Amino acid sequence: MATDVQQTPFVKQLASSDRPTREKALDSLRTYLTSSRPFTDLELLKLWKGLFFCMWHSDRPIPQQRLALALSHLLLPLPTTLFMPFLTAFWTTISREWTSIDALRMDKFMRLVRGYVNAAFTYLSNHEWDSDLLDAYLFLVEAIPLSPGNLKVGDGLRYHVLDVWVEELSRVDGKREGQCPVEDVMRPVRRLEKDGRTKKVRERAGECLADDRLKDWRSKMVHDDVADNESGKRDESEDEEDEWDGLDD
Repeated sequence: MATDVQQTPFVKQLASSDRPTREKALDSLRTYLTSSRPFTDLELLKLWKGLFFCMWHSDRPIPQQRLALALSHLLLPLPTTLFMPFLTAFWTTISREWTSIDALRMDKFMRLVRGYVNAAFTYLSNHEWDSDLLDAYLFLVEAIPLSPGNLKVGDGLRYHVLDVWVEELSRVDGKREGQCPVEDVMRPVRRLEKDGRTKKVRERAGECLADDRLKDWRSKMVHDDVADNESGKRDESEDEEDEWDGLDD
């Protein structure tokens, strides 16, 4: 796993068990990412190679948890122009390295993946589930972590994303306020259930789709549709009553 990126002071500072050192490095990284300069795909891939090894070298459970949370929160202040390129670099890196992660390190990387599933939903929610952003994000998810046939993506990564998909959506949209287009959000899972290359993958996708928490959103959607219909009927009735019948004799 040796690499020049691992030896840079920046990576060592981010992976430090000393909290002030780590937070100072994170502040510098946030400033760097939110600057007005453009980033190439190659630059973002190099950055994520470094961030991956930050997690790789992070020791002890509490610093690992804090680092995973901090890295996932890097997504939230990004401009919309950087949202997809940054996520693409993340998923490309994670999918490429997933099968090389040993058992002792797997938990912290699973936590990082969970954090990014949550952060992406949070970002989309903060942008009122913008249809263009959402479509681009779901296309990426279908192409990498929940790809039905991409042989470069390990099934272990697919299983973990399926395990946390509804749970993290539920955390982000806990109040079920009706704005989350849940049927759209579940599109990659439905496709995986239909076209997954192994029976086990298809079954796991089916289990995700059968999650009881999805009933909350669907019940809310039905309730809102009924309320809208009743409101529309009332408006029509009032309009009919207000129609001009001509002058009375």
